[in-house]
Amino acid sequence: MGNDDHRRRKTPCGFCMAVFKWIPVVFITAVIAWSYYAYVVELCIRNSENLVGMILMLFFYHIALILFMWSYWRTIMTSVGRVPDQWRIPDEEVTRLFRADNPETQKRILNSFARSLPVTNRTMNGSVRFCEKCKIIKPDRAHHCSVCNSCVLKMDHHCPWVNNCVNFYNYKFFVLFLGYALIYCLYVAFTTLHDFVQFWKVGAGQLNGSGVGRFHILFLFFISIMFAISLVSLFGYHIYLVLVNRTTLESFRAPVFRVGGPDKNGFNLGRYANFCEVFGDDWQYWPLPIFTSFGDGISYPIRHLEDDSETLLGYHSDTRIELDEDCLPESRFLHSIP
Repeated sequence: MGNDDHRRRKTPCGFCMAVFKWIPVVFITAVIAWSYYAYVVELCIRNSENLVGMILMLFFYHIALILFMWSYWRTIMTSVGRVPDQWRIPDEEVTRLFRADNPETQKRILNSFARSLPVTNRTMNGSVRFCEKCKIIKPDRAHHCSVCNSCVLKMDHHCPWVNNCVNFYNYKFFVLFLGYALIYCLYVAFTTLHDFVQFWKVGAGQLNGSGVGRFHILFLFFISIMFAISLVSLFGYHIYLVLVNRTTLESFRAPVFRVGGPDKNGFNLGRYANFCEVFGDDWQYWPLPIFTSFGDGISYPIRHLEDDSETLLGYHSDTRIELDEDCLPESRFLHSIP
């Protein structure tokens, strides 16, 4: 899966593209670095006359910043995961598969693998999902990402702002990143509001600090408000997706199940169970970017589990090759399933 991507990066064009994909991350990091200077140096150190107030402002500011950056870093650096080898079809069988002159031969080749795998998702025509690029049978909720050049477990979407796919392993970190980024922006906006108002009331020349420093604070307020407005809708949307146990891809195109057909709520186990599937059942770790999600990224509890128990391994399925690549428009539970 990753070999093609590795070879692509060795070419000059591939290297340039790899560097280019980091530009959004560098931009966000630069904005955060500038906001740190504007807030800590210009607002607090050079402008504040109240020592106790300055210490409190810096204390809560750094808590928000640390949680924000920690979550952001984990979202960026967490791997998309790897589909286990047992889901990969050997090269000789792949050759036979694509040289097959009729669907029945393809069906027999794929069925020999699908019958031993816990797959419940199907294509619209009821066939087992197969990725021709990675040469694997796709696990439930997995999709191929053309940017990462691999099949991603529980793919939500590819986010250029983190240069990574939001997936099973980093989805909790991504939601926390959005939440802490929103808190960071709101905190900065709230604590710079007084200086912003004073700037327009009495003018920059009559305020403490240099004129350039006052403009740093003015732009800091504007930028924090701008980012907060965009983050509040995005964060709210992903909280909704967590509570209904749905990915962004699944919200645009409902997953198809062996029993029940297309169903956007096929993985919906109830709000609390859905929340715990992403954040875990230990509340102490909920606010921390530490992996506590339930499961292995391969199989998931579903509402139709009892009805689908006899067909979970794919027996009697109409198995065909899924040639179309999935694209983006923008462990099971230890307790019983409600």
